[in-house]
Amino acid sequence: MAKTQLGARVDEDVAELARKRAADLGLSVGDYLARLVQDDASGLRARAVDAAARFLAEHQAVFDEAEHSQQTRRGARAA
Repeated sequence: MAKTQLGARVDEDVAELARKRAADLGLSVGDYLARLVQDDASGLRARAVDAAARFLAEHQAVFDEAEHSQQTRRGARAA
């Protein structure tokens, strides 16, 4: 395994593949790796938002009930 300037140990064939892919995209290896990290972070963010939306959709009745309960109590106190 070769040692990179980032201090990570990478198999030479993996490093060569990264260099070729970066060259294909007209990027430095560092910029290529930064793009991979950004893409991964964007994917994680999208999956998290989707999971939150699913959670809210699945539990909407609970939230509606709690909101309705709070509104009813406020009205009862005002009367």
